[in-house]
Amino acid sequence: MFRIVDNGSSHRGKKAANRLTAAFPNAMMVPTPVYASWLNQGEIYFSVVQREGVSPNDFTDLTQVGDRLRAFEDRSNATAQPFQWRFTTFDLDDLPARLDRHTADHQEESSVGLAS
Repeated sequence: MFRIVDNGSSHRGKKAANRLTAAFPNAMMVPTPVYASWLNQGEIYFSVVQREGVSPNDFTDLTQVGDRLRAFEDRSNATAQPFQWRFTTFDLDDLPARLDRHTADHQEESSVGLAS
């Protein structure tokens, strides 16, 4: 069984893998690629909210947070445009080959380090 996880801090490192294995001995953790937020549309939206809606986060109470988020929502709804994706169908077709090259490069680095 595979468990696909994002790169959040609760999913990184040996401790996270051990927690998963303890709960599900036949599971394998598979992280999404770093900087692959294009895989998660919700992550993209909340990233925009964080950057454009609540930054700077100098709130003194929760009412201010709510007011700022409602103002962002109103502004966003009035000016919304489709995202301009940089990841093309060519990039998608080329992804397996790029991953193979990346894996091969790291295997070569590892074997060079062991030979030293």
